[in-house]
Amino acid sequence: MITNELRMSSQPIITLYDTPAHSPQPWAPNIWRVRFILNYKRLPYRTVWVEFPDVESTLRSISASPSIVRSDGRAVYTLPVIVDPMRSPVRPMVISNVNTIVEHLETTYPARPLFPEGSRAVQSLFVHHIQEVLAKPLLPILVPLSHQRLPERSQSHFRGRSQAAAPQTPTHLAPGPQLEQQWRAVKQQFDFLAGILDKNAGSDGDGIVTMGHEVTYADFALCSVLIWIEQVAPHDGWARVRQWNGGRWSRLWERCKEYMDVY
Repeated sequence: MITNELRMSSQPIITLYDTPAHSPQPWAPNIWRVRFILNYKRLPYRTVWVEFPDVESTLRSISASPSIVRSDGRAVYTLPVIVDPMRSPVRPMVISNVNTIVEHLETTYPARPLFPEGSRAVQSLFVHHIQEVLAKPLLPILVPLSHQRLPERSQSHFRGRSQAAAPQTPTHLAPGPQLEQQWRAVKQQFDFLAGILDKNAGSDGDGIVTMGHEVTYADFALCSVLIWIEQVAPHDGWARVRQWNGGRWSRLWERCKEYMDVY
């Protein structure tokens, strides 16, 4: 396997802006999608860790575009963001929004493609399902747990914002019937997805990865959610999920493991 140090000697270094937990260990699924791609394409990169209170000022300082502009005209800055000096170290490209970053990396660095010919629409639909359907029942469980893993300064930042805007913020689901009900809702989504992927089993593929044989962007998007579960709920969440559907999700994790390096 080519090390990041060797790759750095011959290529410009991309900067990936990420946000830490108590220790600088990646956990955010949208940012993991980008990290997977950088590792898969063997692109040299470095991580800059930015706590949530510093995201807007940091991104403004590098002239990053806001993720959205609200109806009141306020710009909202979120991660991930990359800085790619490929075209010019003096005027590098600063790219915001995970989908825009994915398109940039796939177009600019076509070697080791993530989208086999003719699969871009299907994979985009699959990733949309992961974001908008599969992940939704996870939010009441993982968002409060993610908050608890943040550095105290970032926790205070969100507490201050929630108290000013919406006092009824989600709270941690304690062990009990409500938590179990929520996990059952999560399992229903994973069961549905397993049934879809089973259609690849046999001559068409191994039934583990989305496109049948080789890992693609859709697998990285799904594995990014698995990493989120493992990072913020290792004993309760990942211990459950890894056993569901005959251990399918643990096997997918293993298929993606070689692209989980952090630089």
